[in-house]
Amino acid sequence: MSDTVQQIKDKLSIQDILSPYMKLSRAGKSLVGLCPFHKEKTPSFHVSVERNTWHCFGCGLGGDGFSFIEKIENVDFKGALKILADKAGVTIEYTQGGNHEDASNKERLREVMNQASEWYAGKLIGSPAEAYAKKRTLTGDTIRSWRLGYAPDAWRALLEALTVLGFTIPEMVGAGLIKEADGNPGTYYDRFRNRLMFPIRDAAGRVVAFTGRTLSAEEPAKYLNSPETELYHKSEILFGMDRAKDAIRTRGFTMLVEGQLDLLLAHQAGFENAVALSGTALSEKHLVLMKRCSENLMLVLDADAAGLGATARSAALALRQGLRAKAVKLPSGKDPADLISEDQKEFSKRILEAKPIVDFFLAVLSEQEHDPHRLLRVAEGIVLPLINAMPSPMEREHFVQVAARALGLSVEAVRASLARLSRAGASQGSTFSPDSQGRTLPAKRSARELREEMLLAVFYTYPDTPIAERIKKEYCRITEVQQLPSVTLPESALFQAEQLFGENPEADAADELLNAFEEAVIREAHQEAVTKLRRAEAGGDISAMTDAQAMCAKISARLAAFGR
Repeated sequence: MSDTVQQIKDKLSIQDILSPYMKLSRAGKSLVGLCPFHKEKTPSFHVSVERNTWHCFGCGLGGDGFSFIEKIENVDFKGALKILADKAGVTIEYTQGGNHEDASNKERLREVMNQASEWYAGKLIGSPAEAYAKKRTLTGDTIRSWRLGYAPDAWRALLEALTVLGFTIPEMVGAGLIKEADGNPGTYYDRFRNRLMFPIRDAAGRVVAFTGRTLSAEEPAKYLNSPETELYHKSEILFGMDRAKDAIRTRGFTMLVEGQLDLLLAHQAGFENAVALSGTALSEKHLVLMKRCSENLMLVLDADAAGLGATARSAALALRQGLRAKAVKLPSGKDPADLISEDQKEFSKRILEAKPIVDFFLAVLSEQEHDPHRLLRVAEGIVLPLINAMPSPMEREHFVQVAARALGLSVEAVRASLARLSRAGASQGSTFSPDSQGRTLPAKRSARELREEMLLAVFYTYPDTPIAERIKKEYCRITEVQQLPSVTLPESALFQAEQLFGENPEADAADELLNAFEEAVIREAHQEAVTKLRRAEAGGDISAMTDAQAMCAKISARLAAFGR
């Protein structure tokens, strides 16, 4: 695998890897841009093409191209490897070979999921699942591209097929493909039977779970989802995200729909920026995934009461995470799949007419509630929490005025209700800890340590230049050593040096820093001498007191040279 990693590094520069995710511009020796991992208005994200590294001074994250992909795509190293190998046109070669005994448990689970996906896909042609998919107006290209499949109406068909391929019962159970019969230990059967199968993939495009749509009218569970496994966590994966992320960045917004058919028909209609939930509510982790691609979210959920409730909950959560939310008004009783199948142009028209979430609910509630008093009560319970969830004071003020006009109220009345809502939320305590990222702050470093690090960063950033020679000479004089220390410096220090000193600094460009370093060294030595003097005085050691006094006087004379 190390050869594969090197091949990727040879073919892809750090700029090649990062450019699709963010805009970078030249600033001295570095490239800079707005960090995709936290909200900022002034660029603090720096990239070194020479070292193939990146660092953000705002949030403190940094690394190489692989770590960037791991972070932004929410994948492990092997997931990042696959993404970059595909981009570089490199074939992944594993030095350990394909020995099943040596493979990790996760890799075995990935392998069994991939085999199950292909087995289901191989059963689709001529099946009831294919007939149902075509009845829902899915094209052959869509069916093949998304690798839809069929779980036969049999108890152990998949179990037996995977057993022949060498997979064990624990592996199939661990992948969520089979389950043990209730009241009959040791007897196992297929989890999915007589269903149209939708493979769910992670950000690297690897199958991690399935959703099965029943083909039987008698089956109570219309949709059946894989359980949580080592590979699959519902709150962290959005159906279609692996296919939609590039279109989201291009179009500038994420379209969120509720189900797999909604998503496939949206993609089929040209809305390739659509993603879907899979048997779970929208979570903060889902929103983090979306926000990495765009801060704009369009909710296209069902028009029934449950769908509107989901829209309100999802929008409030998105607003609290700093996203801008809009919603699309669908015809009563229709879901996106229904409307796309019946009238694709009408669906496209409604997408263009999407409204900011507050305007959306004010319009919908005004249509539904004809009693003015009841309208006020409902709006207070739905619209005000949405306004309150907005982090921007300016946005909140704008929508306060929008709500006041729509409801026929004074702006002051809406503000008063909003203030009461805010106080009620505050009285319950904040849900955010002081350090929301849970990081332990590093120990405070001395002035000497900080200036020494920067001097060494300048020295190693501009090797074999006049400024490096001057730093070496003065550092050795100040510290009375023969050579500069050989240290591994943090990327943040190297980027800061590039930022401060530009491309071709003059020999004396670091003189101010050298003076500050020398003063810090002297002050640190003076403090040590004073400490020794106090200890000698406390212990009554006359000889030690005399030596310490002499040292204090000598160092004080050096400090006086700085005029301080």
